[in-house]
Amino acid sequence: MSNAAIETLKKRRSIYAIGKNVSLSEDAIESLIKEAVRLAPSSFNSQSSRAVILFGAASEKFWLTIAGDALRAVVPADQFASTDAKLKSFAAGVGTVLFFEDQDVIKGLQEQFALYAAAFPGFSEHSAGMAQLAVWNALAEEGIGGSLQHYSPLVDAGVATEYGLPASWALKAQLPFGSIEAPAGEKGFVDDATRFKTFK
Repeated sequence: MSNAAIETLKKRRSIYAIGKNVSLSEDAIESLIKEAVRLAPSSFNSQSSRAVILFGAASEKFWLTIAGDALRAVVPADQFASTDAKLKSFAAGVGTVLFFEDQDVIKGLQEQFALYAAAFPGFSEHSAGMAQLAVWNALAEEGIGGSLQHYSPLVDAGVATEYGLPASWALKAQLPFGSIEAPAGEKGFVDDATRFKTFK
């Protein structure tokens, strides 16, 4: 059976060797990312996901200065070389998407639907994951690679200072992206019998 959605999921891999050799313009990539976030499902149609899109020097500054400074403060100097190499590999791409969840939206839903109040933070995480996958898939479909990173809360203060974002925006993940300079390795899968149960 052929299925376009499944084929896109197969294309979406964690690509760590990224470069700047992409055919899409920055404007086209920006539009693609916005549309993917816009169309991603969210619990109660909360639309709580937010994104900051960085290109070129702004993306490099995030990885080499904001993340770099935050990590230098916690990683011993004699062990920083591998961390530095990783940050430089992320900065080598075309750009980065910073994914956030707006906590004011979550609080508003908790007040409006008190019965589900305790569940809304979890629902927000679901929405965040779907927005991230939607963007990752959309980029993969255009032949653009990336990897999902999680440097919060170490980079949160630097991000808030640099971009002047609302205090309610909670950073969830970072997706550096660019041309695929080396393919992902083989992906193994857990046995279906361990993961699935079907009843008829």
